[in-house]
Amino acid sequence: MRIPIARPGYIYVALSIVLTVLLYLLSSVLFVILLLLTVFTVYFFRDPYREPPAGDNLLLAPADGRVMKVEKIHEPYFINGEAQKISIFLSLFDVHINRSPFGGTVPFCRHIQGRYLAAFKEEAPRENERNLIGIETEEGRMLVVQVAGMVARRIVCWIKPGDLVERGARIGMIKFGSCTELYMPLHANITVKEGEKVRGGETIVAQF
Repeated sequence: MRIPIARPGYIYVALSIVLTVLLYLLSSVLFVILLLLTVFTVYFFRDPYREPPAGDNLLLAPADGRVMKVEKIHEPYFINGEAQKISIFLSLFDVHINRSPFGGTVPFCRHIQGRYLAAFKEEAPRENERNLIGIETEEGRMLVVQVAGMVARRIVCWIKPGDLVERGARIGMIKFGSCTELYMPLHANITVKEGEKVRGGETIVAQF
């Protein structure tokens, strides 16, 4: 049976548990503080099961969070042209697992070094450290961008060029608050608006 905690969180959860047990023997005040920290660590690294909705023409949210921006923009790295973009801000309390928005092959992955501005700032996706995952699909090229933030400084990617991904499959995570961007073809009909809350692998953000 799969443990509902993301693998990158195992070390944090184990360390928190060990420290909590040790402090139980030394200080009741510190024990309570570490116990709360352990509970939050387990909560933060949770990895819930998600069932993608039925339908081959549906494009799903790549992350949990709130839609910050929906716009048309030039994408220079993988799509190499005009695309539609959805930016999703993940708070400390959102699930931080990233999921594939659509099924296809992965011909392109690129990690870009950068700054660690607050993820909700408009310039953060352009200047912060980020990881780009390009997906070749039957509807055209799509790009998922994992953006580090002021607190989130560790991007985890579980796929590599040549891999096949299914819609809703786990592709990585960003430790602590961050931003995830989805670039899609112009003919995609976006179904979400700025300010909406979405769930990775479940919420339909566009359809063809």
